[in-house]
Amino acid sequence: MVLLERLRHPNVLQLYGYCYQDSDDIPDTLTTITELGAPVEMIQLLQTSWEDRFRICLSLGRLLHHLAHSPLGSVTLLDFRPRQFVLVNGELKVTDLDDARVEETPCSTVADCILEFPARNFTLPCSAQGWCEGMNEKRNLYNAYRFFFTYLLPHSAPPSLRPLLDTIVNATGELTWGVDETLAQLEMVLHLYRSGQYLQNSTSSSAEYQRIPDSTITQEDYRCWPSYHHGGCLLSVFNLAEAVDVCESHAQCRAFVVTNQTTWTGRKLVFFKAGWSQVVPDASKTTYVKASG
Repeated sequence: MVLLERLRHPNVLQLYGYCYQDSDDIPDTLTTITELGAPVEMIQLLQTSWEDRFRICLSLGRLLHHLAHSPLGSVTLLDFRPRQFVLVNGELKVTDLDDARVEETPCSTVADCILEFPARNFTLPCSAQGWCEGMNEKRNLYNAYRFFFTYLLPHSAPPSLRPLLDTIVNATGELTWGVDETLAQLEMVLHLYRSGQYLQNSTSSSAEYQRIPDSTITQEDYRCWPSYHHGGCLLSVFNLAEAVDVCESHAQCRAFVVTNQTTWTGRKLVFFKAGWSQVVPDASKTTYVKASG
């Protein structure tokens, strides 16, 4: 409870209040009120868009940076598993700090600084002050890699971002970076994606599309992966040129509808359609149909 109060951060579950009371069966019963979050289900996350999965990894990187530089010192989560986290409006938040530890591991030699995991071990330096250097930070970081980054970061990412994402995954998997560098690189990915700079080296399609303002296409959906809509193909794009490129890359696509909805990065949500025989008025959307020929 003290940790929840003292480690306040956007990626720590917000504590609204608590009280102690005696019950008939259990003395000193503690009741807490926190914000509501959804359990982390990895199978479901693997079916979501890369943009949403990246958001989870970015929020985790921000959390680990906070824990490494907290007012209490470097904090490690000894019980670091997906079930210790929840999703609140797409952001990953830690919900259980009962097994958090602030003290670094004492040592006499490097033999005392073995960081053990099921798949491999790491040997960290023993400082002149008698503490294993970065043990708390590196434990958190490798757990982030093995439970989240390796599954959520690279798959179905924009091709131009994959080399940087692979570097992040490899560096955290080998613990060659600390949390500062890891977060800096994740923030760089966000900048490239949000600004559209990841598209600079892409080849824009020369295909022509007719613009039909204040309209949408009913039905004529097809499925694509990953999609924000299970019954159709709803993807986010940075601009119109990217929407055209996406449509040209789908064999079924004959038209697309730009909505006024945006994702957390400000990208437009676009429905991609297999035809355009049923164009109807809709003031909140704009339809683009592939020119014949």
